[in-house]
Amino acid sequence: MKQIQFDFNNMFDSNIGKGNGVSPAAIGGLSGALLRAHRHLKNILSDKESRIRLSLEWANLPFQKAEEVRMIQGLGEEISAKYKNVIFLGIGGSYLGLKAAQDALLPAYYNEFENLRKNRPRIYFEGNNLDPDTLYVLLKNLDPKQTFIIVISKSGETTETKAAFDLAGEWLKKTIGRNYGRQIIAITDPSSGALRRKVSLENTKDHLSFRSLPLLKGVGGRFSELNMGLLHLAVAGIRIKEVLSGAAAMASRCGAGDIYRNPAYMYAALHYLLYRRKDRDIAVLMPFAETLKSTADWYVQLLAESLGKKFSRKIKAIGKNEIWENDPLRIVNTGRTPISSRGTNDLHSIQQNNIEGENNKVVTFIRVDDFSHELVVPSSGGFLAGQRYSRLIALAQEATEWALAREGRANCTIRLPRINPYYWGGLIFFFEMATAFEGELLEINAFDQPGVEGYKDYVYYKLRKPGVSGKIISQIKSSPLRKVKKFII
Repeated sequence: MKQIQFDFNNMFDSNIGKGNGVSPAAIGGLSGALLRAHRHLKNILSDKESRIRLSLEWANLPFQKAEEVRMIQGLGEEISAKYKNVIFLGIGGSYLGLKAAQDALLPAYYNEFENLRKNRPRIYFEGNNLDPDTLYVLLKNLDPKQTFIIVISKSGETTETKAAFDLAGEWLKKTIGRNYGRQIIAITDPSSGALRRKVSLENTKDHLSFRSLPLLKGVGGRFSELNMGLLHLAVAGIRIKEVLSGAAAMASRCGAGDIYRNPAYMYAALHYLLYRRKDRDIAVLMPFAETLKSTADWYVQLLAESLGKKFSRKIKAIGKNEIWENDPLRIVNTGRTPISSRGTNDLHSIQQNNIEGENNKVVTFIRVDDFSHELVVPSSGGFLAGQRYSRLIALAQEATEWALAREGRANCTIRLPRINPYYWGGLIFFFEMATAFEGELLEINAFDQPGVEGYKDYVYYKLRKPGVSGKIISQIKSSPLRKVKKFII
């Protein structure tokens, strides 16, 4: 079987100039740091307790038990057979991962055409924003009797998802009555949190009501597509086993200590060198496939939340165990800024800045070798007559790569043999491992997100949510937003 390939020729100074690229010697000079990072990750990943405690259990998701996979696949088939609509409620990875999978692995315009769905339900996503218009329209136009709701939330208290779930639950209850919970599944923390308490209470009253699946311990939201996203795959009719097989194959490749045999390590190392030594602090991910745009959006969260950190990591050893803490004496404010894009559409917008704007970016292309369908321009198409669409998009990617290299702009290409469950699962794991390894090189904790909590704390304080700590309240009161009228025109 063909493999996903990583082409990094245009990140070397031999292709884009000494001042713009890195050299093989620079990679060699990083060998000590690369070896330390590899050994550190390997030690953590080899021990389940460490994986869970340090939030690296995502690396074990490709190897889930066959009986668990079969159970989730069957549950998805059950839902799909009974309902015409399924609404998934979630935010962050609980939305972006699912949307990425849906756009990549289901036919384009899946919801619009019944023949494409093959008797499966329409799938909608809500609970990922606080704009009232989208949820209003959805609930106004769907039939509650024909709609199933799947809510994904670890705590059940994230404002966007909780508000949507409360509304959608009430919407079901008004029509269905007391058994409305039979049309709800919660994917949540297995033992704690407000949503788990709600599930447990309702499930004791009726074992068919508020069924649940666990969000596994040690798996952060942005790394959790191969956990919380499995039921979505099953509802959509995608073979979970194929996605996990592709991820497992990539995990095997990404376990190699030799950087020239490990595509994720090489991706991380080259971006680290260009970031640290050439000030290339913007990461543009540009798939040349419309159906992979949402995968690029998912990657934005993965990179930004994982590597955008204020403090360096301090490792404390307690026996054979490690504890990671922020080091207040080492403020680093590090992390590349990700931008999602797509070819060929954005060649007529952001590409102008990529080519002639500040040379502070690295562009990653995703190129697809074999599309699911083909179109040929008719004979009346002038110089395009007889050209296959697949050749045109491949040529456009090649031309964009050439244009960037000519201007000394660093770029690289990930080549997918096809867009299918196997290769998409491999692509997801590739990006996850590359991000984890870059976090090791940066010496930060790539698996927490303290910066995300700030806005949540402020919202909770303003809404008078019980349990907001005195420290948070004091911080908000001591540094309020200041608005001067003359500066609003």
